[in-house]
Amino acid sequence: MEVRTRAPGKIILSGEHAVVHGSTAVAAAIDLYTHVFFRLLPPSESDTGSIELELQDMSLIFTWPITRLKEAFQETGSLLSSSPRSCSSENLKVLVGLVEEQNIPEAKIWLISGVSAGLYLYTSIHGFKPAKVVVSSDLPLGSGLGSSASFCVALSAAFLALSGAISVESQQHGWLTLNDSELQLVNKWAFEGEKIIHGKPSGIDNTVSTFGNMIMFKSGKMTQLKSGTPLRMLITNTKVGRNTKALVAGVSERACRHPDAMASVFAAVDVISKEFSTIIESPALDDVSVTTKEELIEELMEMNQGLLQCMGVSHSSIETVLRTTLKYKLASKLTGAGGGGCVLTLLPTLLSSTVIDKVIAELESCGFQCLKAVVGGNGLQICFS
Repeated sequence: MEVRTRAPGKIILSGEHAVVHGSTAVAAAIDLYTHVFFRLLPPSESDTGSIELELQDMSLIFTWPITRLKEAFQETGSLLSSSPRSCSSENLKVLVGLVEEQNIPEAKIWLISGVSAGLYLYTSIHGFKPAKVVVSSDLPLGSGLGSSASFCVALSAAFLALSGAISVESQQHGWLTLNDSELQLVNKWAFEGEKIIHGKPSGIDNTVSTFGNMIMFKSGKMTQLKSGTPLRMLITNTKVGRNTKALVAGVSERACRHPDAMASVFAAVDVISKEFSTIIESPALDDVSVTTKEELIEELMEMNQGLLQCMGVSHSSIETVLRTTLKYKLASKLTGAGGGGCVLTLLPTLLSSTVIDKVIAELESCGFQCLKAVVGGNGLQICFS
């Protein structure tokens, strides 16, 4: 049997950085996905007896003979587990060693942790059964849009679907959603994969990717939000890499130098995020109320961006996007760590496609990548072939 899964990326609508200091933040799924095709190979079809992982966007194929995997895990023992558990340091060394044997090109050496996470999830759920896994993605990698989390969620769901742990009827076709307990199981496995990639992830990215829609989070507590109307966003990828840890540390250092001022900044962000949540959940029954709602969101985005500038996490590339979209009277803010990365621009419902095309053309002329997305949509979905 074959299965396909897709898991969305995410954006931070409000509260990045301030959330580290106790403020509320709001995150949402976007309709840009990581796609996984997964097939278990019966012994009769498996001439090589191997696990094959193809990363289509990278034009890379990794192959591990079953005999090599068994040999590698002789000392530490099989990873096979009926419930999510953390990867031990010993097993992580084995996994990284197996991935490094694949001779990844130097320019793509950063893929090691992600491939290791994928191999961990597979061998933990299926052991050493031969299989083929193909991954592709709509999301730019390493840009703050949750690509690693959606990778882990889509893989976990695909592997669980053919393990018997998920009870979706195999004769059903089309994109299906799982029940809450099954989503919780996928989310826990995906979080273990995220830990291999990021060390100490918050769990926000994989939760948004699994459950979709929007969440409000503060001090580790997450609350699902139900959006009354979908939002359209233009996501501009500046293609400027950034060091998230350094940016987070920089905000903390500024807070130490100016404790009272920065406490006020974080408090203001908290209020903005809470107001954002209230507006998101409010109904909009006609064009007038939709426009009013979007105008309020634009104002909150502009205020949040101003506070992010107070924190010192903007960048010249981000400012270029802000100036460009402001010419068209559109509101924008950075999303994620800042220092480059991506910028969100709200596309009002009544905005003409002609204006959108002009904005995109001008931004792309600066060397940026533009992606249109609907915010607050479906989470993980699954389809049996």
